Amino acid sequence: MNPKSFRLGAVAAAAAVLACTSLGAQTLGGGGGPAGDPSQVEKCAAPKGTLAVVEPQYAVLQSLSRYGLQSPAAVIRLIIQQSNCFQIVERGAALQNMAQERALAAGGQLQSGQNVGQGQMVAADFILTPNVVFSDPNAGGVGGGVGGLLGSLGGRAAAVGALAGGVKFKEAQTAMTIADTRSGIQVAAAQGSASQTDFSLNAAVFGRNGGGGLGGYTSTAEGKIIAASFLDNWNNIVRSIRNNPSLIQARGGAASQANAAGSVRAGSSAGNAGDVYLPKIAGVKVYSTPSEGVELLSLSKFDEVIFEGEEQNGFMKVAGSRGSGWVKAIMMRKQ
Repeated sequence: MNPKSFRLGAVAAAAAVLACTSLGAQTLGGGGGPAGDPSQVEKCAAPKGTLAVVEPQYAVLQSLSRYGLQSPAAVIRLIIQQSNCFQIVERGAALQNMAQERALAAGGQLQSGQNVGQGQMVAADFILTPNVVFSDPNAGGVGGGVGGLLGSLGGRAAAVGALAGGVKFKEAQTAMTIADTRSGIQVAAAQGSASQTDFSLNAAVFGRNGGGGLGGYTSTAEGKIIAASFLDNWNNIVRSIRNNPSLIQARGGAASQANAAGSVRAGSSAGNAGDVYLPKIAGVKVYSTPSEGVELLSLSKFDEVIFEGEEQNGFMKVAGSRGSGWVKAIMMRKQ
């Protein structure tokens, strides 16, 4: 047999072994089939709001640094940008530079007419928190290398180990959660995984230039595995939210509201029942209901009243020597 043909055959066989062994290699973008096409970033017809990406916790960043990998936030942001599901707001390192520009403007250092100042930044409707776990027993309890893991496969191990190129961990698993910024309620969560380096990832996600600004996530086997897992992870998120008309969760569900109603009441913003109040000005009107409806009487500037502990619609219920009713809270002061 031609030695060159033999070598090509060995590499092909190694590739087949790597794909079919107990590594559980997973197609990028989902659990196989058309939805798992590695060249596919799942997309939305229109953005569902603005999104800020949280930097992973310090322990995760420290683990990634052992493999020469920086924060994966830039990779995640690029994948999200391509999906068209959210507009991304800057909350990373560039935020310091934005603050610096505003400080220069406030200090009069910028040219006139530059239109940089307060009240221009857009709020994040949602916050995405990522996490990543990978297995490497040789690095303090987290993968045997792929080649080492496959060593138990006998005669195929040499070819497979060479193809694996010294990958230090066999699999990466990631998780993402999305929370409504205003209510704090989690609105989406999904996991992703990848257990082989998909060399088409560069062209499919990061463009023909291979995402040169993304460091080891496009130039190392370990980085590509983690990037592939985040792609799978995000695609799973998109599939779960794509057809939802709105992700906003303004308040808790029925059970949460029932719990709130059944709990000990929080203190009133006006104070505590029994507190003594005086009108801020003379002529403050007392109404029969918490609205500007039927007027019962007017208070002089020196009429003391007792707060009864009820508040509604900006009104507080009070009792005095001439009767009780509702007054506007902003018109009263605690004695």
